[in-house]
Amino acid sequence: MALFSRTPDEDDTIVSLVASGLRRDISFGVLPPDARLKLTDLRSRYGGSNHSIREALRILSTEGLVEAEAQRGFRVASATEADLADILRLRVEIEGTALDWSLAHGDVTWEGSVIAAHHALGRAEEAVAAAPDDLTALEWDEALRTFHAALAAASGSPRIIALQKQFYDQSRRFTLAALREARLDFAARKARQAALLQSVLDRDAPAARAALTDNILGDLAPHRTGPVP
Repeated sequence: MALFSRTPDEDDTIVSLVASGLRRDISFGVLPPDARLKLTDLRSRYGGSNHSIREALRILSTEGLVEAEAQRGFRVASATEADLADILRLRVEIEGTALDWSLAHGDVTWEGSVIAAHHALGRAEEAVAAAPDDLTALEWDEALRTFHAALAAASGSPRIIALQKQFYDQSRRFTLAALREARLDFAARKARQAALLQSVLDRDAPAARAALTDNILGDLAPHRTGPVP
């Protein structure tokens, strides 16, 4: 049964819903790396028309989650050790710059949003560590995304915010795979996140950037030995 019913006037809303469903299923491994994406199968699962499916795939291809192949349609992007290293390198640079700019321009309201996002993430990490099921994983994934987005939010640059989101989304598959494989050290994560928050509140840009790098690389960079399963 399709997740979204077809309507007479398919518009940007349908495309956005289909793209969101695809993005989630790619991130959670329902659609594995290198899987072929056939329009008939996608229509059956997500609903919409061939046009709306193609538009959603086009959006995901610009985000780096889907790849178009000449005369062969679309497939889920690869997720190898080299892909991970490249994504993490870009996240460190882009999110580090965004955080520098946020520290320079962010006000008390921004600090409050970072504190709130950190608190929500802490609760979500406790929940997923205690019971790593689909619901807690989904809530944790969203809390982690919100925390990193909050750090960049006061940068004053819509473009760097968009890049932060793009490369964060590309890294989600690896983080969620680490969760499924029980490779996350939640005690160490809590300490890293606390250090990052404190350096932000201290307005210590070098320490904040170093702590952010530790958080991005964290459980992933030292342990990846092959493609995401």
